[in-house]
Amino acid sequence: MVAPRTADPWRDTDVIDVRAPRFNQAVVGIVALAGALLGWPLLWALMGAQLLIGLTLGRRFCLACIAYFELVQPRFGEGELEDSRPPRLANAIGSVFLGAAALAWWLGSPVAGTALGSLVAFLALLAATSGLCAGCEVYKLSARLRGISPRHHSRIEPADLGALDGHDRAFVEFTHPLCGECREWEQRLAAEPEPLIRLDVRERPDLARKYGIAVVPTVLAVTADGAVIERLAP
Repeated sequence: MVAPRTADPWRDTDVIDVRAPRFNQAVVGIVALAGALLGWPLLWALMGAQLLIGLTLGRRFCLACIAYFELVQPRFGEGELEDSRPPRLANAIGSVFLGAAALAWWLGSPVAGTALGSLVAFLALLAATSGLCAGCEVYKLSARLRGISPRHHSRIEPADLGALDGHDRAFVEFTHPLCGECREWEQRLAAEPEPLIRLDVRERPDLARKYGIAVVPTVLAVTADGAVIERLAP
């Protein structure tokens, strides 16, 4: 018997079943590859437009999302949940590249169009089969550059941490109640002598904005006065 969902795919859009982006990437990869092999730039344009529609209007307008959440997930169950922002950036990049591929073809550069379409097909199928999502990694890298680090927001205000009960340092986790990787970090840090302070970005979006938290989990080691001394995740 399939366990019930912990996240509603149509309402809890700040997280996503990790299998859903891979299913979507498989669809994107197959369509992009078909466009390259058959010389049909219209396939790239349609796939790029579908990605754009899903990004702007929501999952209910994303055909691959509907197929996954209505047909696949109910039969195989819900996978681990992750932050939905990295896959969204991957879809945005895919939409741009597929649109550029179709445009290049129609402007008289079929070689350039085929190259772009083939690149999307390769990266999408790689993500679908291995889980290595290039667009997601770009997002996470940018999150590190934009978020808390020794160079960006080098400390957290002690008032935002609460009491440390006399400890010289603590771990701070920006988390989400439906985040599976967040729970893994909590279990990992439970054995450490330093306390773990959980800051739920759903309950405290003000702190997420204040400290530029672009992805969850974000896990930091801080001193008693709030100085960030190490970033553990992402």
